[in-house]
Amino acid sequence: MQSKGHGVTDIGRRRVANEDAFLVDDALGLYVVADGMGGHHAGEIASSEAVDALHGMVRDDESQIAPVDLLDAELPLHPDTPAELQAAMRVMERAVQAATYMVYGISQSNPEHQGMGTTLSALLLRGHYAVIAQVGDSRIYRIRGWEVTQLTEDHTLVEWQLKKGLITAEEAKFSRQRNVITRAVGSKEYVQVDRRLLCVQPGDGFLLCSDGLHSYLQPGELPGLLSQGMAKAAQRAVELANERGGKDNITAVVVTVD
Repeated sequence: MQSKGHGVTDIGRRRVANEDAFLVDDALGLYVVADGMGGHHAGEIASSEAVDALHGMVRDDESQIAPVDLLDAELPLHPDTPAELQAAMRVMERAVQAATYMVYGISQSNPEHQGMGTTLSALLLRGHYAVIAQVGDSRIYRIRGWEVTQLTEDHTLVEWQLKKGLITAEEAKFSRQRNVITRAVGSKEYVQVDRRLLCVQPGDGFLLCSDGLHSYLQPGELPGLLSQGMAKAAQRAVELANERGGKDNITAVVVTVD
């Protein structure tokens, strides 16, 4: 199977700089969205450096990532997981940690950049499977027909409060802590990375996006957008976020599998 992606990023209506970054590498099957944070343009540096570092590491380790024919709908990791899949997971883990160390190192070398960091949502498509690596509150969705599944978990204070039962879903919508990140690439020299392994089917679509998009877009809108085609879907998603407020930078990467 072959994957193709298209990315669009926009400064939004209220920001003075775009601190989002993204990657589309169809040949490698790698797609990434990063949303930087920090003053003095540090967020812009964090996101772009993280994406570049992750891209370089995966490209260097490409020989360790082999296609595997799989039939299971979901693939929980266990000791009997095929070696090829375990290797792909390790490649993505190392790549995110390399990005983390790179951003952290830059932040420590310049007082104006200390404390900078970035979210990082990465999707690696290889044959009939995909590996996801996640840090922060950018998201990855899968669109399969008219079914939409959020494949990543937000690393935010509100999400933690929801999981602990400290607040309700309705309270979470209006919480002032909605944008408080609990994990970021580069804020420390190591970060805990969520990893996920799943099967891919012909016709699957994926959306990687920063919170400047998913804050405004409902998951149920994604199949209709994707039906317009990959490039139009990414552009229209960004336009909708701007039309509905555009309070943050907005990035969408749409990927289709044939």
